[in-house]
Amino acid sequence: MADPKITVVAQIKAREGMEDTVKQELLALLGPTRSEKGCIKYELHQSVENKSLFMFYEQWASKKDLDEHVHTPHMKAHMQKARDLFSEPPRITLWQAIGLKPVS
Repeated sequence: MADPKITVVAQIKAREGMEDTVKQELLALLGPTRSEKGCIKYELHQSVENKSLFMFYEQWASKKDLDEHVHTPHMKAHMQKARDLFSEPPRITLWQAIGLKPVS
């Protein structure tokens, strides 16, 4: 049996005054990440009510693909910059679908 798909919700809070810089940094991750093996969906969102809050909604073909994503050069470089740009560590939760609509 194939590994189950993994959904990731990653919530990020920019330091005060760094919102535009964080936005550009996160947007720069879209292209390289979307071309990675196993990346099904990689979407960036910004809160309507609080412009310092960002959220990635990701879907990966397997946990193994997600684990490999974290070790890519662009993610390692991003994690180094994040320490100065984020007001707190990102909140990352992993999800597995349990009630999908059957394909007809």
